Amino acid sequence: MPTHPLIPRHAAAKVNAALADTRVVLVSGARQAGKSTLVRVVAGDRFAERRDLDREQDRTVAIADPTGFVDSSELLVIDEIQRAPKLLLAIKVSVDEDPRPGRCLLTGSSQLFGMIAAPDALPGRMETVELWPLSQGEIDNEPDGFIDAVFALGPRLRHTSTVTRADYAARIVRGGLPEAAFRDDPRRREQFFDAYVQALIDRDVRQLSDIQHKGQLRKLVRLLAARSATIVAANSLESALELSRPTITRYLQVLEEIFLIKRIPGWSRNLGSRATAAPKLVFVDSGILANEMAVEARALLRPGAPFGPLLESFVLSELSRQLTWSQQRAELSHYRDRDKFEVDAVLENRSGQVVGIEVKAASTVKPEDFRGLQRLRDRLGDDFVAGIVLYTGNTTLPFGDRLRVMPVSALWQVAAP
Repeated sequence: MPTHPLIPRHAAAKVNAALADTRVVLVSGARQAGKSTLVRVVAGDRFAERRDLDREQDRTVAIADPTGFVDSSELLVIDEIQRAPKLLLAIKVSVDEDPRPGRCLLTGSSQLFGMIAAPDALPGRMETVELWPLSQGEIDNEPDGFIDAVFALGPRLRHTSTVTRADYAARIVRGGLPEAAFRDDPRRREQFFDAYVQALIDRDVRQLSDIQHKGQLRKLVRLLAARSATIVAANSLESALELSRPTITRYLQVLEEIFLIKRIPGWSRNLGSRATAAPKLVFVDSGILANEMAVEARALLRPGAPFGPLLESFVLSELSRQLTWSQQRAELSHYRDRDKFEVDAVLENRSGQVVGIEVKAASTVKPEDFRGLQRLRDRLGDDFVAGIVLYTGNTTLPFGDRLRVMPVSALWQVAAP
């Protein structure tokens, strides 16, 4: 088991760069992803004053005297800013009076401007650094350079792997939240995940929305886990939850705002009216997903186990993490049309170049597994960089023009050129 890293290694450089030219920097992400540790390390080299709104004393002062609370000539670090969102107006006044960069470093466990009480106070004054749970490369000290490598090398990219199907199953169940990822005892990890999800519902959800049916919200999380890596529409959940479609839509938004789930948008680029733009849902952390589905690593290897959907969700969340630090400015989508051609992940950079990715839990791949990628390649022409089927085998193999099969571990073991 690797030693517990202090911080996600890619994040400190981004925060330091943002503080150099931005007045306010917000580190935003899931609870227990390492935000407080990150800002403590970043602020350690600076003169800084620190406030923690999880502490009742700090929160009371912030509410009673927001102007005095943010009055500081040094870097002001405020943890869990969503606990007192009206502070944003006081921060705005302070940084407008003294517009030096690096005035405030904030953390938040909710998507700040999705909150009911958050005033739209800091446009043009704040940069957000999104912090995900640890990537596999951060846990294993691997390069995490797949996205940059595949856009640079396309079908010339090669990777061999010694990671087995059992290893992949163990990684899925472990997830990337530091407190869970570094617990050796599976039972202790499960207890952490149970308490984590319940705390999100009992505490963070209450800050975001007036939720009347917390029991149904807990049931919704389990239903979503069973449908992870699929297109999930609110109307498909109405009968199971006995809630209205608008209520379910609002609950889905709240779960995304507390970084429990992520919706991957549909992609079309006007390839025809037959493409669908409905989003696909994944869990931000695969360990939480596996726990909600009540599966352990060994059980995932049995026939009929949901290894495929869990592996796809795992891959999509790893790609999402990597996009926060890759040099390629790309967007992650999925493709599906009414002729039932599908591609699990579509990466499109700002030049319009596209990489398509399919995920297969098998250790062998068949030509029909490239069906959706072939559709994209034929329609996009020269804009199609490569189509990759990620699988649990060990070697990279060609499957036609710009089409390759490659081990899943390429995501974190391949270095950027």
